[in-house]
Amino acid sequence: MSNLPAAVLLAGGLARRMGGGDKALRPLAGRPLLDHVLDAIRPQVGPIVLNANGDPARFAAYALPVVADTMEGHPGPLAGILAGMRWAAIHAPDVADIVSLPTDTPFLPPDLVARLQTARAAAGVPLACAASRGWTHPVIALWPVALADTLEAAMRAGMRKIDAWTAGIGIAHAEFSGEPDPFFNANTQEELAEAERLLAH
Repeated sequence: MSNLPAAVLLAGGLARRMGGGDKALRPLAGRPLLDHVLDAIRPQVGPIVLNANGDPARFAAYALPVVADTMEGHPGPLAGILAGMRWAAIHAPDVADIVSLPTDTPFLPPDLVARLQTARAAAGVPLACAASRGWTHPVIALWPVALADTLEAAMRAGMRKIDAWTAGIGIAHAEFSGEPDPFFNANTQEELAEAERLLAH
């Protein structure tokens, strides 16, 4: 089994607070948000897959596999995580874990994956997610591919909240600090402008 997880970049959301469309492709400092996320995560992972619904051709420039949610009706980030697990099981069978990431976090730390792995091992639990400034970031997390069936069963029973599901499985938190917040996410035009300002500094 590979010690490097596969990365699943979650671009399946509807970006309502940004006015719709693909948040991942919104420009930040002259490049799409997705480029900044890829720059940060590529050195830390093995294969990378993009979770997005609709026509995958809009991401063709990235030459990455694009996988849609396997569950109907836009049930949220857990659906993208499940789709990533299913993809990894087939296309990267030597990979034991996936790391899930939103595509609107341009300041991801260079030791994200290593510290998630360390926190999980130290706590002796199956899962780990990032935390900063008193907040947990449940979408930025390390997940064993082997939990796919368990997750799908929970979702088919109505589970939608990441925190509620991970609490029942067992999760460690890897604490990060720094300026700007390494998990600052650009959900609105105002936050995108703030990210632009932070990058300029």
